[in-house]
Amino acid sequence: MILAGDIGGTNARLAYFQSQNGHLQLVSEQVFPSREHHELGEIVIKFLESSRQRPEVACFGIAGPVRNGRVETSNLPWVIEQSVLAKQIQLPSTVLINDLEASAWGVGALSAGDLIPLNRVTGPVVGNQAVIAPGTGLGEAGMFWDGKTHRVFACEGGHADFAPQDDLQVELLRFLRKRFGHVSYERVVAGPGLVNVFEFLRESGYGKPSAELEHQFQIGDEAAAISRAALTGTDAVAEKALDIWVSVYAAEASNLALKLMATGGLFLAGGISPKVLPKLKSSLFMDSFLNKGRLRPLIESIPVQVVINQSTGLLGAARCAATRATQLVKL
Repeated sequence: MILAGDIGGTNARLAYFQSQNGHLQLVSEQVFPSREHHELGEIVIKFLESSRQRPEVACFGIAGPVRNGRVETSNLPWVIEQSVLAKQIQLPSTVLINDLEASAWGVGALSAGDLIPLNRVTGPVVGNQAVIAPGTGLGEAGMFWDGKTHRVFACEGGHADFAPQDDLQVELLRFLRKRFGHVSYERVVAGPGLVNVFEFLRESGYGKPSAELEHQFQIGDEAAAISRAALTGTDAVAEKALDIWVSVYAAEASNLALKLMATGGLFLAGGISPKVLPKLKSSLFMDSFLNKGRLRPLIESIPVQVVINQSTGLLGAARCAATRATQLVKL
């Protein structure tokens, strides 16, 4: 039995997988609100007690940079060490990887039904791949093509400097710089980032939100309320905020594709991408994605697909655990 975890700033998803005929089958899954717990070990122990099963191997994808088996989570006040976690859950060892590294592992097991293409590419598709995923934060990862298989690696590109594309985005940068100092892409292209963009428009005099949207802010998730209002066309400020968000998302996705030479494909993952799919399928996203000057022909050759399987990170963590376990057996 394989224990897999996809640990984000909002939710911690844990699941058991069983290997059957070379494929991983989901056995059970539970979702825990991350911020209602003091540490990951507390969540994992709850899951193990409720399932009454013992795993043989475990891997957890964590939102944050993992170094030497240790991670300080980006959007939670947690410090996780894999040796400590292994003792807590009484396993010989556990594996911690970046959450986007887990998503990249998962992409390799997806079917056509898990993906929605945003463009059409003619000719052979081969080479490195990339994954970008806005959620509570902005995650990025790559898959190096060695000529036979894709080898997954993590990165923290979402924290690179935000580069505005037009005069309005220059104003946005100045607004965010006053608020945060350093302004990364994550300050724009994430759930909290959408709220930042909306507040910039409101406070800079680009429009007044509707009374209904202001009411929604009082009773629920602000980012979700903004995206709903934008997609249903019920609030002009929300629509403008989401348009800016999508444009910046596309520009950074294209940056990632160039930096990793992702001729094998770019995958838009995370919890938000499927929810704003109509905007991603519009010309707004692809126009911004392709706006790379002399390198436009290269960018045009890269297939872009939205990942709609929300268990991709869990599946990837399970694949990583199974692979590591097989490697240990061979040793």
